[in-house]
Amino acid sequence: MTEVRFLSAGEQGLVIEFGSTIDFGINSRVHQTAQLLKEKLTCEIIEVVPTYRSLMVYFNPLYIKRDDLIRKVEELLIIAATEAKEQGNGKVVDIPVCYGGEYGPDIAFVAQHNGLSEEEVIQIHTSIPYPVYMLGFTPGFPYLGGMSERIATPRLEKPRTRIPAGSVGIAGSQTGLYPIESPGGWQLIGRTPVKAFNLDSAKPFLFEAGDYLRFVAISPEEYEQIQAEVGAGRYVPVTGRLVGGVVAR
Repeated sequence: MTEVRFLSAGEQGLVIEFGSTIDFGINSRVHQTAQLLKEKLTCEIIEVVPTYRSLMVYFNPLYIKRDDLIRKVEELLIIAATEAKEQGNGKVVDIPVCYGGEYGPDIAFVAQHNGLSEEEVIQIHTSIPYPVYMLGFTPGFPYLGGMSERIATPRLEKPRTRIPAGSVGIAGSQTGLYPIESPGGWQLIGRTPVKAFNLDSAKPFLFEAGDYLRFVAISPEEYEQIQAEVGAGRYVPVTGRLVGGVVAR
């Protein structure tokens, strides 16, 4: 097991580093530890913030000292290792996407860059669930792992100053979606009518780090229908569980 590092971050912060690379196994340990901390130290922990390879822990110093927290974390890491949690299990959220056209103006370039047809790009992009390694950049922006190198494409040489909310893009070997309107340099291949971040909702985030996203191709007509349902507050996200690499409803 890779050695874990503990770093101080202010009076109420502890950073737990699990490695130095972007790796599914490392990220799984991050989320497993985050879950155990939330379950076992309900009074001591204020918040946990997972990243690709580390976990930021905000703790209440009135309940626990930093050194005691480190010892607790070390105990939980032993528990996590003995549980032998199966990789590839978790909540799956379907993201309906209308590919190409006005919604995905860069899909032709992605296809040409990789010697593929636009249909093949869509097929590859929708073929697997993507693990959400972390959220960042803007509220709810998912950094996803697992995208096929067959559709990897460089960022735009000149970033756009305005990208519509819901846009789905590719940058290098990563894919993701823009929850809110913002600047950005990703190659846009489609758009979802679903709100990944909704400040007016009781649960503002559609998904969280540790979940999986599965992109599902839809027609322009279906896009408009779902958009109307979202606007009226009637849309119910389609979710499932990834068990042993298979999505179960």
